[in-house]
Amino acid sequence: MVEELVTAGVALASVGTAYAACAARVVKQYERGVVFRLGRLRSTVRGPGFTMIVPFVDRLQKVNMQIVTMPVPAQEGITRDNVTVRVDAVVYFKVTSPAEAIVRVEDYRFAVSQMAQTSLRSIIGKSELDDLLSDREKLNQGLELMIDSPAVEWGVTIDRVEIKDVSLPETMKRSMARQAEADRERRARVINADAELQASKKLAEAAKEMSEQPAALQLRLLQTVVAVAAEKNSTLVLPFPVELLRFLEKAQQSAPSAVPPVPAVAPEPVREQLPAQGAP
Repeated sequence: MVEELVTAGVALASVGTAYAACAARVVKQYERGVVFRLGRLRSTVRGPGFTMIVPFVDRLQKVNMQIVTMPVPAQEGITRDNVTVRVDAVVYFKVTSPAEAIVRVEDYRFAVSQMAQTSLRSIIGKSELDDLLSDREKLNQGLELMIDSPAVEWGVTIDRVEIKDVSLPETMKRSMARQAEADRERRARVINADAELQASKKLAEAAKEMSEQPAALQLRLLQTVVAVAAEKNSTLVLPFPVELLRFLEKAQQSAPSAVPPVPAVAPEPVREQLPAQGAP
């Protein structure tokens, strides 16, 4: 009798141990457990830690609650200004409702990936090339809104969407390089012209000041001579006063007027001799 009781106790302990082993589950900190009992969803979501289920009756499915980084394959499309480009992006999302992520959609990762690809193609068709290259923040917000609208029903929240790279054809790259070079050359010419204008204004002001102070012109001339002589070259500078040039110019203008005019000789009248009367 005692042996039968011991055997029964050992059997019950073995069954209890096997039951506990089948019913015991551990949910990690970044996971949540969704329980299906005979195919029906239990309203209670199991939190992190140790939990028990009914073996062969309940089925526990764990859902990762971490932020998922999903790369979007490069999509080729034509922009609004008829330029063929290839754009790839990356989507950051997380599950906010584990039950809806399991029940409402078969595979929420695949669903988000397909929605991101179609939304990226739509964004390419609605945008121009300049927007894709310079105004990416606005496009990222629009792309995030397009993906997040249906994903909310799946228990998924889009955290962020970023466009990684925009691939252009080689011909378009060369055209953009020529355009950038022409634009830089135009700006350089405008800057040079502006500098010349400012320099001319300053020179005009300097000339006005020097005209009021003649000694300033001589000092400037001597300073130029010193600057040229400091360099190791064979340039010879001879200061020549401007007043001497003006004196020679005035002398040249007054020289023709000093020559006495030559008196005009009046032509003698031509007299015609008439033949005498009575001559044969």
